Amino acid sequence: MYFINNSNKMFFFFFLLFSTLISISSNSWLGCWIGLEINLLSFIPLISNSNNLLNSEASLKYFLTQSIASINFLFSILLSMILLKNFFMNNIFSILINSSMLMKMGAAPFHFWFPNIMEGLTWMNCFILMTWQKITPMILLSYYLNMNFLWFIMIFNVLLGAIKSFNQTSLRKLMAFSSINNLGWMISALMISENLWIIYIIFYSFFISIMCFFFYITNIFYINQLFNFNYNFFIKLFILINFFSLGGLPPFLGFFPKWIIINYLINNNLLILSFFFIMSSLIILFVYIRIIYSSLLFNSFKLKWIKIYLKNNYLIFINLFNFISLSGMIMSTFFFF
Repeated sequence: MYFINNSNKMFFFFFLLFSTLISISSNSWLGCWIGLEINLLSFIPLISNSNNLLNSEASLKYFLTQSIASINFLFSILLSMILLKNFFMNNIFSILINSSMLMKMGAAPFHFWFPNIMEGLTWMNCFILMTWQKITPMILLSYYLNMNFLWFIMIFNVLLGAIKSFNQTSLRKLMAFSSINNLGWMISALMISENLWIIYIIFYSFFISIMCFFFYITNIFYINQLFNFNYNFFIKLFILINFFSLGGLPPFLGFFPKWIIINYLINNNLLILSFFFIMSSLIILFVYIRIIYSSLLFNSFKLKWIKIYLKNNYLIFINLFNFISLSGMIMSTFFFF
């Protein structure tokens, strides 16, 4: 990893891990807030880099947005402690706390900071921001759910994440909007069952780690880099499989958590919500297929003397991940028939 040879980065990385544990194991709202603040202050040194202006700008933007979310969270906690708790005020406090948590994780309609910050980060930091940094706000959100408010938030997330994925030339922004889309699924999983949410976030983290690892070792940041360079066909096939898995195409492994959620929604007559979820998945898959189709089949610019090779140990990792993603096809024979 990128922080192994840097003791300062390693120190802040361990603080990042422990801050999440502080928040989710705390028995008071104030303890949760302290954990969130430690998390913020430990992530900023990981993403800031004095030699790179984009990283410094991203760290400043991240600090400002997370500080505003923390202030809102603290303000709503203090208000709920001071004022009398009748039903109307309780509803307002739950919306305030939910909104501050949604802003913390970058969910729509508080998502404006998320793609811009992703654009200024390295792939490893992008991975942390899309996976680990969402765990604490999601668990705190589950403590004080406002169902009526979150129905609209879920629909907004899945639709906005799908529609804004169109015409993105940056892979980091594409991954950011994919993450916003998946947040809608995660919130619905959280409302159904915490175990289902754990399953979903493990699957999602696995697929995101594959994509970020691959883009990190090949140093790809934009879609046209997938077209122009002379990759091995099997590596392009690997991208295809993992994009499909991330989008939730049925034979692949990424479909299983989405299938469980859709199954629950249909069984509970939440047909409108399941319709929005399925349609957004179709849009996301269309975007992914368009990228893969272009990179595989276009007669793109190729130079005979430029051939990109990956180290053997990286190829072993890639083939292993490929096999795990393809294992969804084997599992489907047991689940669907």
